[in-house]
Amino acid sequence: MSVVEQANYRVTEALNGIEVVDARYKNQSFSKHVHEGYTIGVIEEGTQKFFRSGENHFAHENSIILVNADDVHTGETASEGGWRYKAIYPTPEHFELISGDLLGSNALVPYFKDSVISDKKIAEQLRLIFEQIETGGSVLLIETLIYSTLLSLSNKHGRSVSIPKDTSINKSKLMLAKEFLDTYPQHDVSLDELAGIADCSKYHFVRQFGKAFGISPHAYQIQVRLLKAKQLLKAGVSIANTASDCGFHDQSHFSRHFKKALGVTPKHFQNQAILYKK
Repeated sequence: MSVVEQANYRVTEALNGIEVVDARYKNQSFSKHVHEGYTIGVIEEGTQKFFRSGENHFAHENSIILVNADDVHTGETASEGGWRYKAIYPTPEHFELISGDLLGSNALVPYFKDSVISDKKIAEQLRLIFEQIETGGSVLLIETLIYSTLLSLSNKHGRSVSIPKDTSINKSKLMLAKEFLDTYPQHDVSLDELAGIADCSKYHFVRQFGKAFGISPHAYQIQVRLLKAKQLLKAGVSIANTASDCGFHDQSHFSRHFKKALGVTPKHFQNQAILYKK
């Protein structure tokens, strides 16, 4: 593992802005301090030692560290090569946003008793969030992932909450959201916007959309973007402009999705389509 001390911070647009960090340290030692938000991190390499809730804790590779908002804590290495971690810093307001949407109250704002947990599924969910933020994933996908991950984390490891059963949503309202995605595939629509169109909570929108159409809102968004991309490529629009016009983060992002769905690169598809027209 590299011994370079570094911390790369990003702020995603999702849920009005959440800070994330990808950091690696060898000699860094953090004195007692607090954050206004929660620290939810995955140890990627090495072992971190930190003080929280009156005692020291050790977080080994693949474990998850949990620090509540305003918890006094420290941080230092507990392994020869240092440690690397990726973390997300949701605020209590982010939990209130989810809780208000789901339960109509702030009952979901959690207190995490355990400072270190082992939960493979949630670790994988967190890594997927980091990956999508780092590669410029859509706001819709990032919000959906953060929403479901924080909900699962709170339900399993924080204050116990009662998740309401799915409520039936008029399919015509779901169709309005689907038609919005059809009409504006290039728009980096948020989960909040789509749930607003369907007039339901974000939690129920994601679940009911999947039940109604057999595909998640984000996956459907990618499909309509690819349909538009095929039309533009057939018309001779450049690959770079097609990627931009269809709402993909960049040409590489577009090419990955295109090849995954169609089995060929956009360039190969365009060359064959134009040759066929001739």
